[in-house]
Order: sequence, then C-alpha cells, then structure tokens
Amino acid sequence: MRRREFITLLGSAATWPLAARAQEQAMPVIGFLGATSPDLYANQVGAYRRGLGETGHVEGQNVAIEFRWAESQYERLPAMATDLIRRRVTVIAAASLPSALAGKAATSTIPIVFSLGVDPIAFGLVSSLNRPGGNVTGITNLNQELLPKQLEVLRELLPGATVMAALVNPTNSNAAKQSDDLRTAARALGLQLHVLHASSDSDFDAAFVALSQVRASAVVIGADTFFVSRSAQLGALTARHKVPAIYQFREFAAAGGLLSYGSSIIESYRQVGIYTGRILKGERPADLPVQQSTKVVLIINMKTAKTLGLTFPLTLLGRADEVIE
Repeated sequence: MRRREFITLLGSAATWPLAARAQEQAMPVIGFLGATSPDLYANQVGAYRRGLGETGHVEGQNVAIEFRWAESQYERLPAMATDLIRRRVTVIAAASLPSALAGKAATSTIPIVFSLGVDPIAFGLVSSLNRPGGNVTGITNLNQELLPKQLEVLRELLPGATVMAALVNPTNSNAAKQSDDLRTAARALGLQLHVLHASSDSDFDAAFVALSQVRASAVVIGADTFFVSRSAQLGALTARHKVPAIYQFREFAAAGGLLSYGSSIIESYRQVGIYTGRILKGERPADLPVQQSTKVVLIINMKTAKTLGLTFPLTLLGRADEVIE
C-alpha cells in the first residue's frame, strides 16, 4: 500500500468515532417527566410510544427518551425538570399537572406537552385552549370537572344515601378545588360529604377504616396522578372492603371497583405522543391547540354490584358503555 493511501485511510478511520458521536448527539432527546413510577405507568408509556410512532419517531432509532420518575413525591419534580433542561432535551412530556407546572417553572423555551385531567388555563399553563401562546400545549381530559357528575351517578344508584365520602390526595395542587367542587355538589344533592386524604400506599388502609367510621354509603375517588397509578389497587381495595366506589378509568372497574366514569387515559397519552412527534418535526407548541377529550365512558362492574347486593336502575344500565359481568 502506498504511503499516501495509508495516511488517507488512517485519517478516515480516525474520523469514524467522531462521526458516530456526532450522529448520536444529533438524535433529538425527549424528557419524559413522570410523577409516579415506571412500572405503574407502563400502559401510558406504551400508548405514548405508539403516538410517537405514528409520526415516524421510534425510540432508539431516530429519537431518545430520558425518563425521570418522582415515585409520587411531587416535591422532587422541580429538580428533575431542571436536570432534563441541563441535559438539553428537545421537548418535555409532562405526565401530570405537577409535572407540567414544574416544567413550565423551569423553562419558557423548551416545548412541553402535557396530559392533564384539569383545565390548563386555570393553572396558568396556557393562555387559551385554541392558541396556547407559549411553550406549553397538550391534552386534557377534564376528568376533574366530572367529579360532581360522579357523585350524581352514585346518588342515582343509592337514592336513599345521606352520607358519602371523597378520597383526595392532599399533596395535589388541585386538591382544594376538588374538595370544594365535591362539597358544592353534595350540598346540591342534599348529601353530607366527608373528604378523606391519601398520598401514599400506607394511607389507604387508614382511609378505608375512616370510610367505615363516618358510615359513608359510597366514595368518589378524586382525580390524581398517584391514584391513576394505583387504579387497579384501589379497585381491589374497594371490592375487598365492600364499598361502592366510582373512579375515572376502566382499570379501576376492571380490578373490582364498582363504577368508572371518565375519558380514556390511554388515548390521552397516545395523543401526547403524536403532539411530541409533531413538535420534533418543527411545529411550535404555541400553534398546537390544547385538545380536549370529548367522549366520556361509563363502565359498570356487575359482578361487584352483585357482591354488594346492589341493583342498578335501568336508567344507569342504559347509559353504560360497558358492563363487566
């Protein structure tokens, strides 16, 4: 081999690692900011990846995802958001209201896409639904607004009830509004409402003991990311304690809870994935309107109803989208 050819080949070989590193660095990175834990959010993350895939983005091929999980300790989220920004992520996916608030407080430039169950305008995340106007947009299912309706559904099932309860996470920034909305709805229905609190797994047993002590006929489980991650556990607990209960998501009813009434969280995360992909392709969050879930699904677990000795009125059965036998 000639000396000149050898030097040329050697120079090319030396640049291969540099080129590989440059290609690796060029791959956009998504920061996924979760308020709970990965094992309990596997279905939501799977839906998020499917949404990304619909826009042509596949993790490990043309996009990377950096996950941060607060393990239901919401106070850890601001530092996690700051860490993602330090790592120069291209976009942040915020998997809860606390995550979205932490992200917005940490950056006004990196795009943030949220999945929420509340009105994002009320919490200052966007200036309007149609024209968010800043670096934040996303999907809202407004399940928070359905809490009074869930109480009405329980009253329709139990017309003779006078005392009911609500389970709320006191660390949620929306806890006070949830409690106020439910108390207002209870007064309108002529009900006495006891608001019980839980913010960790260890709080559940005490909360269910309190349900018995206040002699509540049924319980509404408040909208909260920690409760979402414990949907199946809460469904099993209400079945074991023989408490009529209503929550937002199908997973709750499928695990033994009596009723679920709300929109699909899985669909919400798929849409968050789609919005993330569109931003990666160059669209601005300011120009992407906040999407609102419009379909509300009522699911009845008839097996649990029989265990509780409850008979559903035809008016409720006729409105059910699914009856689990």
